[in-house]
Order: sequence, then structure tokens, then C-alpha cells
Amino acid sequence: MTGAGVDVILDFPGWRDRLPEARALARRVAASAAAAEPALKGAVALLLTDDPTLKDLNARFRGKDAATNVLSFPSGEQAPGFLGDVALAFETCAREADDAGASLADHAAHLIVHGLLHLVGYDHESDEEALVMERKEVEILASLGIKNPYTES
Repeated sequence: MTGAGVDVILDFPGWRDRLPEARALARRVAASAAAAEPALKGAVALLLTDDPTLKDLNARFRGKDAATNVLSFPSGEQAPGFLGDVALAFETCAREADDAGASLADHAAHLIVHGLLHLVGYDHESDEEALVMERKEVEILASLGIKNPYTES
């Protein structure tokens, strides 16, 4: 992100096989998100991994024994300059993209934006919070030339 950047860790070969530009995409998405959201100033670690890893993280940190598409782990005040970690699960992301008729790149970009916004306090626990978060996601995605994922195709 601005100044500190994003460290992209490719932990699962499916990402590289189906989305060879995954690292470059993640950096481009993070830069656009930082340009649109002033709170996104600091370093981020982005883990591109698989369903079993996200299932394990989800169980350990959220008490939910299921895979999910994206998880965010804000660093809090203990790590000045480091916003936190975001992890994406390949199989779930690929399946969701296929089901929606979207490219994996566009769907991954959306989930990266979603995860980054969680790091700086955006949430979707209430309808009002969800609308605010979705508007910011759509704004950032539009700056990348990606259509609104919340509208019917």
C-alpha cells in the first residue's frame, strides 16, 4: 500500500496455474484500494492459499469449521505501519467466479479489496455497514475497470 506495500505469498499452485498474474494483480488492486481509501496506509501480507488452509484459519480464529473465500486479520495497534493479513482460498474463489460467470482475476480482485477494507474497519454486520462497504468496493473495482459484482449480469 502506500509507502509500505503488499507482500504476496503464493502458497498454493492453483493460483499460479490459473492466474499467472496473481502477484501483479494483488499489487495493482492494493494500490488502487490505497488510492481510494485513506486509511489503507501501511504494509499488508496477502496469502493466496487453498481451502484446507482457510478452513483451518476459520476454525482456529473464528470458530467456524468451514472453508471460506477470504479472511482478514487486522494487526491492531501492536504493529504500527502493518495493517494486517488477508488470505484467499483458491478452490472457493475459483468456484464462486465460475458460478457467477466472472473471471477469476475479477473475483480475486473483489475479494482482495473486501479483505483490505476489513483491515481498516469496514464491516457488513448490519445492512447500513454493508452498503457503505459495498459502495467503497464498487468504487475501487471501477477504478480497475471491474464491473459491479453486486449487480445482476
